[in-house]
Amino acid sequence: MNYKIMGKFLSRIMFVEAVFMLPALLISIYCGEEASIFGFSCSILLILLVAVLLGLFSKGSARSFFAKEGLVCVGVSWIMMGLMGCLPFWISREIPFFIDALFETVSGFTTTGSSILTEIESMSKGLLYWRSFTHWLGGMGVLVFVLALGMGSDGKSGFTMHLLRAESPGPSVGKLVPKMRSTATILYAIYMALTILNILFLLLGGIPVFDAVCTAFGTAGTGGFGIKNDSIAGYSPYVQNVCTVFMMLFGVNFSCYYLLLIRQVKNVFRDEELRFYLGTALVSTLLITWNVSGMYDSFSETLRHAAFQVASIMTTTGFATTDFDLWPSFSKGILLVLMLIGASAGSTGGGIKCGRLLLIIKSIRRNVGKVMNPQKVQVVKVNGEMVSEKVLDNIGGYLAAYVMITVVSFLLVSLDGFSVTTNISAVVACFNNIGPGFEAVGPTANFSGFGPLSKLVLIMDMLAGRLEIFPILILFSKNAWRSR
Repeated sequence: MNYKIMGKFLSRIMFVEAVFMLPALLISIYCGEEASIFGFSCSILLILLVAVLLGLFSKGSARSFFAKEGLVCVGVSWIMMGLMGCLPFWISREIPFFIDALFETVSGFTTTGSSILTEIESMSKGLLYWRSFTHWLGGMGVLVFVLALGMGSDGKSGFTMHLLRAESPGPSVGKLVPKMRSTATILYAIYMALTILNILFLLLGGIPVFDAVCTAFGTAGTGGFGIKNDSIAGYSPYVQNVCTVFMMLFGVNFSCYYLLLIRQVKNVFRDEELRFYLGTALVSTLLITWNVSGMYDSFSETLRHAAFQVASIMTTTGFATTDFDLWPSFSKGILLVLMLIGASAGSTGGGIKCGRLLLIIKSIRRNVGKVMNPQKVQVVKVNGEMVSEKVLDNIGGYLAAYVMITVVSFLLVSLDGFSVTTNISAVVACFNNIGPGFEAVGPTANFSGFGPLSKLVLIMDMLAGRLEIFPILILFSKNAWRSR
């Protein structure tokens, strides 16, 4: 393990996190919020101190950097971001218990949106902004941002490739352009452009600038932290429809937007994952609209709520316009399935991912074909290109780890004595970075009732889900920490 180069990169991550706290501090100063001013000031100084110490430790670091270091560096970076990012909540005493503050912050960075807060609107504006901004920063990935700035390249493509692969969601990660720094820059440029566009459309709905910015952060990162107690329910139908559209847009693989920019429109429409993603959302919306008809005053209102919740759950955003826990079992069953499916690979959404599920379906179909005709050579293809056996093997390993973590987490969380539905939906919601679950953790409830052990388990689930499991699992391996 190359500890010095890992320390060097962690130093840069801490510096970026401290800088990103400055707007929240300025908002607190503008609003005269003394507790949050103190919280952010102390936090920024402490984080900068940690960054300086890590920088001094990593002087003279060797440039050799391999996949193992990439996985460990990403896992440790996200844990450190959570530990440092929760300090303003804890120091200001607006979230007095450290584990609760850590839960809220990790939920933000991992774009989960699960919350322990019972009264959101009483929180200071500065902390509300920081809480929502963690979604935006975590949506595309803070490490991708650092790479886009050129702070992590060190002149070696292997360094950036290992980091980007470890942090980016999906069964496989490739380059949009030859240089990884340029790829990271393109991704963030698209991300920022869509976010600004989202803010502008929300402002056209007449909501305050602060509300529009925070809502756009939650939508862009597909996170779901609202700044109102009723999430998005109190806003106009126009604002809700805007959120629906942009949630779906941020759930699309960002490589599709790049293809549009270089005018390869035909390749976008031929993308099998995109068709699977949009088709699943459309069918789910129609089925739920049919199933909940009669619960609302008109067909348009029914369709609006159905489309919003399908977009919110499938993209793992977690916003709510209605209490879907009151819906019939069939509709709740569809939402639970969408929680597992998730958004597209290469998007800001969580879940198993449409791309991975598409490969699983094709792999099962190939295996059935092999049973019927063992002599025939069959390959798995997506968009006309053959998928390597290595990718398929990795998916098998991912699913095995996914099931194991879900079962163990469910058993540990069950020690708190909640119902089976509450426990399993809490684990699924956190592991797939959804936000709300059902019953005691439904859209009108929160996660504050769980004990410290359950919250720590769910925190690890959120991190494992956001980082595609293995950057967190590798931290528990002795071999990962051995010096070379």
